Amino acid sequence: MKYGIVIVSHVSDIAIGVQRLIDQVAKDVSVTTAGGLENDGVGTSIERIQTAFEQNTGDELLAFYDLGSAKMNLEMAIEMSDKKVHLYDTALVESAYTAAALLQVNTSLEDVEKQINELKIK
Repeated sequence: MKYGIVIVSHVSDIAIGVQRLIDQVAKDVSVTTAGGLENDGVGTSIERIQTAFEQNTGDELLAFYDLGSAKMNLEMAIEMSDKKVHLYDTALVESAYTAAALLQVNTSLEDVEKQINELKIK
């Protein structure tokens, strides 16, 4: 199974920054982003999330987000996706980075989830 990561943020620079950070430790993990709105607006878009799902080469996706409305848009996009998407309520940067680093060395999804659950937002 090949896993990919999707980063959803209200600000495009945040999503791209997390992707750049992950690229330092996990060059073989497909990471796609859905950040901000058109014209550098702040917010999230179901269409951008769907595009990030489609462009990701992973068979299953791990999705991370920054704020509550991003989660709502992710949940709607997941319902419309043919790919299996796992959604995590965890600290965006730390959990996406950790997941990617573990996936890079072929860690099982179960073990990845054990690690990132420690970063759960309460």
